[in-house]
Amino acid sequence: MAKGVVPHMLHAVSHYLDPFLDKIEVRDKLTDDEKAALRALPQKLVRTAARSRIVEEGERPTHACMVLEGLVYRSKVAADGRRQIISFHVPGDMVDLHTVLFKVADHTIETVRNAAIVLVPHAAVLKTAEEVPALARAFWYDTLLDASIQREALLNVGRRDARTRTAHLFCELAVRLKRVGLVNGGSFELPLTQTDLADALGVTPIHTNRVLAKFREQGLLTFSGRSVTIPDWKALAALGEFDPTYLHLEGPSDLHL
Repeated sequence: MAKGVVPHMLHAVSHYLDPFLDKIEVRDKLTDDEKAALRALPQKLVRTAARSRIVEEGERPTHACMVLEGLVYRSKVAADGRRQIISFHVPGDMVDLHTVLFKVADHTIETVRNAAIVLVPHAAVLKTAEEVPALARAFWYDTLLDASIQREALLNVGRRDARTRTAHLFCELAVRLKRVGLVNGGSFELPLTQTDLADALGVTPIHTNRVLAKFREQGLLTFSGRSVTIPDWKALAALGEFDPTYLHLEGPSDLHL
């Protein structure tokens, strides 16, 4: 297990996978037996400090992890030390089902602030997937959704200008956080530094600061501590060329925050 995880706080829990179950049931209703099979997976809750590495590139993880509380990101680091944040993950996301079959982690998974992470042994995930086809499909769907989000991130960084990609990222995070009940009146907590945002957007922190200042001036975003508010969703979504198709929301979703 990577540095920053607090092993003495590890303890067995039950039903902490319900946020992941809720995600599945938006798109595909499960039987009582299928729900019971998911909840029966061996689970351990780990509470981490801020900036803790849950998985480190190059290690051989033995557990998949689900975000129960907090915000998590995937990243890779270039030879010169520059970091690229590849994607963010919110509560209910099963972050690294990839490592169930890819035995060596090819990227790092890290928390932004204090977080609660649920660990599920790879062997148990595989066994359940073999025995319960509906859950195998759910695990597969989740890895495909990760790929879809990362394709959009590639387009964002590769072909959109800094203002557009910034607006797009804020729209995506708002929609994903709203999906799990963490947006209130158009506001949500986003404890990212400007360096975090810059590393996700592929620009410098100075450029990020200028873009955010312009957004404040134009009334596209307001900030209060770690809280972000989107006063005019339509304007921000239009600027960000935001089309939520790639998030495959499946169920009813009101995108007007």
